[in-house]
Amino acid sequence: MNTASTTDVASSPATISPRPKSFVLALCLASVLLIWSFNFVAGKIALRHIDALSLASLRVELSAFLILPIYFWKFRRRTPVRPHHIGTFFYLGFFGVFINMGCFTVGLSETTSEHSVVIMALGPILVLLLACLLKLEKLTTAKSVGMMISFVGVILLETEHRTSLHSPFLLGDLITLCSISGFALYATLAKRVVAGYDALSMNTYNILAAAILMLPFAVWRGIQLDWESVGWVGWAGMLYMSGCSTVLSYTLFNWVLRYMDPSRVAAVNYIEPIIVILISIPLLGEHPTGHLLSGAVLVLLGVYFAEHVGLADRLGISEGPH
Repeated sequence: MNTASTTDVASSPATISPRPKSFVLALCLASVLLIWSFNFVAGKIALRHIDALSLASLRVELSAFLILPIYFWKFRRRTPVRPHHIGTFFYLGFFGVFINMGCFTVGLSETTSEHSVVIMALGPILVLLLACLLKLEKLTTAKSVGMMISFVGVILLETEHRTSLHSPFLLGDLITLCSISGFALYATLAKRVVAGYDALSMNTYNILAAAILMLPFAVWRGIQLDWESVGWVGWAGMLYMSGCSTVLSYTLFNWVLRYMDPSRVAAVNYIEPIIVILISIPLLGEHPTGHLLSGAVLVLLGVYFAEHVGLADRLGISEGPH
């Protein structure tokens, strides 16, 4: 639970590195957007060949296996873990990887990629809500209105099949909500140490901690799994989710976040649902309904309102305490 000291922050490699060109940053952010968007498709395809619990647990172990060689290859230029942060990385790994990625995979098996991406778009709202509960930010009128708009969008999404209790996707959407709640906790708590570590080190320590926590469960699922029935398609989907979505994209995202304004990085939240809905039609045979599109618009509108009007509040552009 210790925060990074002034010395930790000052010695961070990221604080002394020059800012990359804007084109490079934009290209990296666009790559992250595409990788994360296709992760929904890769997950749905992999789940046709491997059960959700096995995929969720083995994905984390494979991610650790893939990122460790990269970390040691760049070891001399990486930030070594500080002993007083070991416990911190274990709870960051638990919320940011174990819960976030584990519940994402299990939730995806019980819902559509379109529903999943709309629920995941609630991330900034949940981070904001948690920050207010922890008294890191004040709950202004603008933020409250944005939250309410987003949650109305979720209700509209879940009433696609009359009442929400009759929705065949309700269980999957609730599990997905647990996933993004885990990420919200991670994003809030990671502020304690993120300034003192470079992007690759931060990602490595989080994944390694989660892999240690997940190991007993992964061994149990590995014993139960019929390995021959998975096939190359299932393994390819898992490899994409581990190598591209977990290792590559999260490292790129953490790196970009150091040099770009959070408001610009947040553009991923608004564009990703559009891409996922579009690619899910030809690749997965899913078709968006009016309820889904309306719910998605309200969710994204609420997120935008809470983030950008809330930002205006903080800068004194509009009324509201902070």
